[in-house]
Amino acid sequence: MKKLLLTLTLALITTAVQAQDISALTAETKKAVLPVIPKVVTAMQEAVAEKGVAGAIAVCKEEAPALINQKRQETGWEIRRVSLKTRNGERATPDLWEARQLADFNIRAASGEKPENIEKSEIVTIAGQTVFRYMKALPVADTCLKCHGPSEGLDAALKVKLSESYPHDQATGYSKGQIRGALTVKRSL
Repeated sequence: MKKLLLTLTLALITTAVQAQDISALTAETKKAVLPVIPKVVTAMQEAVAEKGVAGAIAVCKEEAPALINQKRQETGWEIRRVSLKTRNGERATPDLWEARQLADFNIRAASGEKPENIEKSEIVTIAGQTVFRYMKALPVADTCLKCHGPSEGLDAALKVKLSESYPHDQATGYSKGQIRGALTVKRSL
């Protein structure tokens, strides 16, 4: 009985410490990584205003990944954007953990949770290594609809440009407020 009580006590202590760790890791990760989101949004809005929607494709295709890569180099963490409906399958295809979180994000949003507040933090083990995972939902805004809205509403010239840039594009059919994807972070501990 003493052994069982000791085991339960250690498990509770471990759980409490891990919860504190997750909270601290989440705060640190958000502070370091989330400022990239408004930079990407601003760059996209400026490009649409200056070059039109088709001319702004390069921002999502090149500038956003460059901004994320800069954060990756600053932090040493794996950072990327993922989606269940990818536009760039080479970069944005989620792993199993990310796909589960994205599916859960969609359920949470459908249940009334504000998409801009949806996130997930967890400490997991990958190949024997302890890893902190964080994901932040990226909801569809008005600017996003210009390229990610219903296919039948997209300009014909834009469709041509998208098919040239993304021959396997699946990232249309969204409406405002839906979750387009997520910013995801993986940190070794």
